[in-house]
Amino acid sequence: MNPLLWPVRSVANGLGLAWWARVQTRSPDAVYWFGPFVRRSTLEAALVPFLADLRSEAPASIEHQLLRTQRGEPLTEAADLG
Repeated sequence: MNPLLWPVRSVANGLGLAWWARVQTRSPDAVYWFGPFVRRSTLEAALVPFLADLRSEAPASIEHQLLRTQRGEPLTEAADLG
């Protein structure tokens, strides 16, 4: 991510206008938040290598959603997927 765009991303995130990917895995059960991005297309392009990296860890499944929302820490959560 370009460090010069962090102020723009920060403002977009603060207003709930930033794009985030919510990535959920099973075995291990976790939720990863990937973002913030100002444009959905930029998120989609950056998400490809992120998902490839997660797949290399061989989880049982990976699902993701693209959301326009406001997020903060933590960006990785242990999931109680019951």
